Amino acid sequence: MKQTTTIDLLHKQYLQRLHKEKKWITFYQILIFISFFLIWEVSSSQKWIDPLIFSSPTKIFHLFVEKLQDGTLLANLNVTLFETVLGFIFGTLFGTLLAALLWWFPRLSKILDPYLVVLNAMPKVALGPIFIVVLGPGFTSIIAMGTIISVIITTIVVYTSFKEVDPNYIKVLQTFGAGKKHVFREAILPSSFPTIISTLKVNVGLSWVGVIVGEFLVSAKGLGYMIIYGFQVFNFTLVLLSLVIIAIFATIMYKIVELIEKTLIKSQ
Repeated sequence: MKQTTTIDLLHKQYLQRLHKEKKWITFYQILIFISFFLIWEVSSSQKWIDPLIFSSPTKIFHLFVEKLQDGTLLANLNVTLFETVLGFIFGTLFGTLLAALLWWFPRLSKILDPYLVVLNAMPKVALGPIFIVVLGPGFTSIIAMGTIISVIITTIVVYTSFKEVDPNYIKVLQTFGAGKKHVFREAILPSSFPTIISTLKVNVGLSWVGVIVGEFLVSAKGLGYMIIYGFQVFNFTLVLLSLVIIAIFATIMYKIVELIEKTLIKSQ
């Protein structure tokens, strides 16, 4: 009984240390965030940095309110967010399906392996003009950019995870008469969930990059268009506002993926 009480006490102390550590980490994160914008504001107002190029947080905030009131910010944000979410979903889905296809047909994976390496090494941004010519200067080509930039890396990473599943576990299932479909459903896919989730986190950033580059090339709407327009008229406050908005919503998407990860871990 005494031993049980000691273990409970040690566990309680451990949880308290974790909670305290988490509070300190949050404190330092907030401190860095506030310090960054404070130093930026002071540096701009004192002209330690060029206020025309680097603007300031207050100017960005005032422009944010202005663009929010006239509706242009929400209109452009909705376009980019729609394109990014679709590119993110398609890139992850198609990459995972292609990885499953390669696992299912080992000979096909051996044939395609060098081509996957070449495609992964190729700068996907360079394919933008081709997509515009083939798919037209619209949503389709931009979503294709958001998809292609993440689909190859997703395929390679997830397929590697499929291959690294413990072969002894697979043999046990096969011993009990499990077919390839059953092995994939019961062993391969569940074991690769952590890798798929990690790939989702990477794809959040890649999808934003692909869509913004696509909007640079062709779009007349979206946050990428706002950045290009800001450069053209030398309005760097508009450029920085767009970048801040992208950072905020990319973080939100990342946190949603983290929430999905925690939900899956709890359910297992």
